[in-house]
Amino acid sequence: MRLLDIALIGAGIAGLTAARALQLQGFRVRVYEQTPQLGEVGAGLTISPNATHVLHALGLGETLERIGMRPQRGGVKHWRTGETLVDIPRGDEMLQRYGAPYYQVHRADLHAALARLVTQADPEALVLGARFIAVRDTARGAAVQFANGETVEADLLIGADGARSALRTQVFGASQPRFTGYIAYRGLVPTNALPLGLIEPASCISIGPGRNFTRYLIRQGDLVNYVGLSERSDWQQEGWSIRSSIGELQAEYAGWYEGIQQIISATPADTIYKWALYDRDPLPTWTRGRITLVGDAAHPMLPFLGQGAAMGIEDGLILARALGAADSIDQALQRYEGARHERTTYVMLKSRETARAYHRADPDNYAPGGHLSAESLGLMAYNPAAVPI
Repeated sequence: MRLLDIALIGAGIAGLTAARALQLQGFRVRVYEQTPQLGEVGAGLTISPNATHVLHALGLGETLERIGMRPQRGGVKHWRTGETLVDIPRGDEMLQRYGAPYYQVHRADLHAALARLVTQADPEALVLGARFIAVRDTARGAAVQFANGETVEADLLIGADGARSALRTQVFGASQPRFTGYIAYRGLVPTNALPLGLIEPASCISIGPGRNFTRYLIRQGDLVNYVGLSERSDWQQEGWSIRSSIGELQAEYAGWYEGIQQIISATPADTIYKWALYDRDPLPTWTRGRITLVGDAAHPMLPFLGQGAAMGIEDGLILARALGAADSIDQALQRYEGARHERTTYVMLKSRETARAYHRADPDNYAPGGHLSAESLGLMAYNPAAVPI
């Protein structure tokens, strides 16, 4: 295929992964991001082996060892007693079983590493302060209009602008998100503010009536990242940067074992956020003409399997491989969506099911063999660098 000019909307994890993978295939990519500068956003992120394969293919193997943490064990704990209900081997077992490690990282560290790769390959690849407002089809591919008045023509347009994608809305119509009845809380705690040995194992989900609480170490064990998910119907704002408080979290997890309360109490106030979880149905297709989507823009999913970022990372490499292997853009996009649609739809639907399973479960009679996870569903055995496209 001839050398293409590719425009990509959104410089998140999925967008930057796609950009770097496309660069490695020899394509010219411009990534348009509406924020004026990239900064430290988000908190913890788990990188399961299926996503690690991609990051290795992009050249981030050594970087992951530096910025990531490989937990030796994970677990499921009882909400009231703190008793371990399920022990989950991690560490070298992940590498042996799947051919790639399992990492816990700070999202900002991975994001910065991807941005460096993209801009080192092409200093002009990342365009900041460019807010997408419209697109129209052209004989060449697509003409993209930005809020600053600039219009860019490209052979291919890729939308990586997240769960509330403006590009998806314009091309495929507005989605009808449904409030799930779940509220998510997020916080970051310095490990040295907690009693020695409290964070054991290095990653853990605690399950209880109407709630769960996931926490794991990042930044070489210096920080504890946590996400608490609670069933509530009285608050339904979807924003990513809405402040919560220690008092609100303490009330949500009243009666939970002491370790949870210690983590909440030690949280710096400026790191606590909350948001309502909304669910969206899978799109029947996310490609139209010379426009396609990746990551949450294509398949926004609930966080209960911890695979949202991984699916976007997988998308980026598969799309680049398809474009590198096909004879035309149209053929490449057919191959891309053909390789991705069934898998990502499955993960979206299983994430819904996992939410119900966690909150329906009786922790006093929890069956270890019935624990639903990305690993038990076989999701980690997928290698995007090797699967047929």
